[in-house]
Amino acid sequence: QVQLVESGGGLVQAGTSLRLSCAASGRTFNSYAWFRQAPGKERDFVAAINWSGSVTEYADSVKGRFTISRDNAKNTVYLQMNSLKPEDTAVYYCAASTLVVRSPTSYGYWGQGTQVNVSS
Repeated sequence: QVQLVESGGGLVQAGTSLRLSCAASGRTFNSYAWFRQAPGKERDFVAAINWSGSVTEYADSVKGRFTISRDNAKNTVYLQMNSLKPEDTAVYYCAASTLVVRSPTSYGYWGQGTQVNVSS
């Protein structure tokens, strides 16, 4: 059974950092991505990474502040979030696929999400 389990969310002040983790079990995936969804909004792409880490993609809104990485030995993907802003507040979801793409419809496996709240 394939499972993606996110952790690391919480309530933080603007300007601080958080690191999200997503532990995968049941199989290994070529690519992982992070998406986020704020209340009343669509689920938006945040970042994605391929197997070796040689290919990464970022949404313009997080480029330079967020870093996606993975540890294949632990089958875990991370999202380091620095200089957090109130507009980063959302539920963050981990997703897995075979390709590094930005469309959520290309991801067949999803975690349950972890809440990130950034206060001003």
